Amino acid sequence: MTGTLCYNRLNKSDLGEEMVLIGFWIFMLIMDLLVPFTMIGWGKLFLDKAPKNINYTFGYRTTMSMKNQDIWQFAHKYCGKLWFRGGLILLPVSIIPLLFVLGREMKSVAAVGTVVCFAQIVPFAGSIIPTEIALKKVFDKNGKRKIS
Repeated sequence: MTGTLCYNRLNKSDLGEEMVLIGFWIFMLIMDLLVPFTMIGWGKLFLDKAPKNINYTFGYRTTMSMKNQDIWQFAHKYCGKLWFRGGLILLPVSIIPLLFVLGREMKSVAAVGTVVCFAQIVPFAGSIIPTEIALKKVFDKNGKRKIS
């Protein structure tokens, strides 16, 4: 009877540890999906409806994008398109690496999840560069559209 009791406790303990590992994996997956879903959501919002007024609290805010309403609208549409497409690309790119560590120890899941999270910063913040380049191609330094 004692052997059976120890065997049952061992299985329950292993099951509890496995549940913790799966729970942590799910947590990391959710955390790694925050950036792609944020990019998709805000990208779609900026594409469809940029903030009406130029402001210092919400929207794509750079010195160039805040010069006038025309630039403000252009910047939001351009950045929105980048974020929407980038977010769609990041979804599978964020999930696939985590599938390789499903069921592995917590250190492996944490390491892969952290790398994925930091890698997502590149397209998220990096969208500023092509947006600013597009603004400089379309508008002059005073904020007027260039005639092409």
